[in-house]
Amino acid sequence: MSNNKIQYPGTLFVFAAPSGAGKTSLVKALLENMDSISVSVSHTTRAMRPGEEDGIDYNFIDILHFEKMVSENAFLEHAKVFDHYYGTSCADIKQQLAQGIDVILEIDWQGARQVCELMSEISGVFILPPSRQALKERLQGRGQDSEQIIARRMRDAQSEISHYIEFDYVVINDDFNTALTELQAIVTCHRQRRVAQMWRHAKMLKALLA
Repeated sequence: MSNNKIQYPGTLFVFAAPSGAGKTSLVKALLENMDSISVSVSHTTRAMRPGEEDGIDYNFIDILHFEKMVSENAFLEHAKVFDHYYGTSCADIKQQLAQGIDVILEIDWQGARQVCELMSEISGVFILPPSRQALKERLQGRGQDSEQIIARRMRDAQSEISHYIEFDYVVINDDFNTALTELQAIVTCHRQRRVAQMWRHAKMLKALLA
């Protein structure tokens, strides 16, 4: 996922997956194991779940506030998912990328399309479960949703998974540690891009060319 718009020293990673594939757990572990990388805190209109914190997991706002931000073009992308709205702050993302920080967006394929139209040097990563049965078991194991909601998520999963072809990388979360290692390799690879290395080692390169 890339175009010819302005390049930043940091890389914008778009992580998408069907609900229950383990994306959130992998992102958390990735942040714990790598430096100079952060996850974008999205705005959402859904209710806060047990254990979540406002401003940490999401910026929880009401629908009127969300619509105001949309009208002000404050979002890099926004979408409706499972009857709730989610959006990514454009200003926050660009500021971090300009500082050489890699940023992860945990969004769906619809949001990924929007971001791809506006930003350059985007790396899209789609995370898959090893099977539909494993996906169902993980949804049930979270203990957060009713059987009705789980059934709905399973129905929607096939449609969501069909969009994996729009992403640059596919990681299968069968063994957690293996999937984490693969994600770390993707991030490390992008840090060797010329634009990132020119920014990170500007003094060294100047000295070498003197």
